Amino acid sequence: MSQRSADGSAGDVDYGAIGANYARYRQPEPMIEQAIWTALGDARTVLNVGAGAGSYEPRDRQVTAVEPSATMRAQRPADLPIAIDAVAENLPFSDQSFDAALASVTVHQWTDLAAGLSELRRVTRGPIVLVVADPARLHDFWLTHYLPESLNIEMGRFPSIDRLVALLGPVTTVRRVPVPLDCRDGFTEAYYGRPELLLEKGVQGACSSWTLTDPAAIARFDAHLRRDLASGEWDLRFGHLRTQPTYEGSLRLVVRESP
Repeated sequence: MSQRSADGSAGDVDYGAIGANYARYRQPEPMIEQAIWTALGDARTVLNVGAGAGSYEPRDRQVTAVEPSATMRAQRPADLPIAIDAVAENLPFSDQSFDAALASVTVHQWTDLAAGLSELRRVTRGPIVLVVADPARLHDFWLTHYLPESLNIEMGRFPSIDRLVALLGPVTTVRRVPVPLDCRDGFTEAYYGRPELLLEKGVQGACSSWTLTDPAAIARFDAHLRRDLASGEWDLRFGHLRTQPTYEGSLRLVVRESP
């Protein structure tokens, strides 16, 4: 069984401590949403594990949500189903209960990845859709010049794409997911062309790896980026990103197609 905080959060981040304003900054991005819903195919019943505040849950299907954090469950909109308090490694459902399963930016929080994916395979008849970051591509992002510590933390948390594919089994595909310039879902790479926003404490607090980063490193980042923005150095090196329509970074869909 996963170790859980007083809030119920499972994994290395206590969303009871950091998650109060999570839904404010982590709104579903339509471009990413469409990619996820397409990957779910024609499934009518969908299990969403690590459902959080409900981002990317399709409204036109029967969704069963699982979320261990009480703080995150409380932020779910009223039109979404109430989430079940459970963890990925021990799903309270019978074999092949669902047409499809979704796990969006959550596998790095699971205590036992193999057990969690085994459970998803057990309870799902059709596709399993994972939204993840490819750890091998994290340092492609410009933030590596300012706060490599945070990216190193993410590299240590997200499993490799090869491992996910191996655990999901045959007929698993990996798809790049472009991030739009005005992305509404505030993960770190969403601000690839809006660097000023990464200086906001609310934005930082909605990215779990930042909450695990040494505050001294974040203070150094803050001073360094402010200095480079004021001098024009950031724009000299990365200013083209301010008008680049999309960014293909580390975001991936790993999809086990219907068996």
